Amino acid sequence: MSQHRSSDGELEKIETVLLLEGIYRRYGYDFRNYSYASIHRRIWHRIHLEGLSNVSSLQEQVMHDSDAFFRLLGDFFIPVTEMFRDPETFLVFRRDVVPLLRDLPYIRIWHAGCSTGEEVHSMAILLHEEGLLDKTRIYATDINEDALQRAKDGMISIDRMKQYTKNYQAAGGTRSFSDYYDSDHGVVMLKPHLRRNTVIARHNLVTDSSFNEFHVILCRNVMIYFNNKLRDQVHKLIYESLALEGFLIVGGKESLSFTPLADRYETRNSPNRIFRKIR
Repeated sequence: MSQHRSSDGELEKIETVLLLEGIYRRYGYDFRNYSYASIHRRIWHRIHLEGLSNVSSLQEQVMHDSDAFFRLLGDFFIPVTEMFRDPETFLVFRRDVVPLLRDLPYIRIWHAGCSTGEEVHSMAILLHEEGLLDKTRIYATDINEDALQRAKDGMISIDRMKQYTKNYQAAGGTRSFSDYYDSDHGVVMLKPHLRRNTVIARHNLVTDSSFNEFHVILCRNVMIYFNNKLRDQVHKLIYESLALEGFLIVGGKESLSFTPLADRYETRNSPNRIFRKIR
């Protein structure tokens, strides 16, 4: 009986590999080196919603129906973000990193995997308060076109504003959070002047290359969905994109330990995963 279950599991892995290979060849999205456990959950979520029975039946549907593919793609892109997420990270950035950026004539910051833009908007507010926004260009990229459009629109979820205000205050905000947005008929929009120096564009960390040199790169809670091979590949891209003595900030469950480039960085703040490129 256990051998039968084991063979079923192996068969499902084969089906999953074929599905992801098909998606890559048919649509150009590469999920082949994403964490199996994460992608497996999302595939089965879609299988149940579509009323199907196995991965192969989903593959057949996705290969012949682009609408079905985009429904599955929506399951792969589950945005988890908020304004001033992990407020202490923004507080430490304000206290320890901002003073080192002041001497630069021009600052380039990359939010890789920006989702719907809440953390990008948070950075713009922080830099505005520190008097650095006018000499900063923030690049915000993601693979998800719908999320990018929300980021471009500067839309903020009204039902989260109470939590966002608490986050802002905990992150060392120096003004009233309501100074930074307009509210109209239940829609909250970031004030336009805060978006003026932000470039929002599609970029795929899996398949696209470096496009500039940055003084700060934030890639938070993105690589937790990758397997080791892909994680190392993306770390290489980030390293190549980061200026010497530039700062890399990753998510709370992420680390540079056990990556081939770990010795190229020094740890500036371990609890908040802030590293500096030293070679």
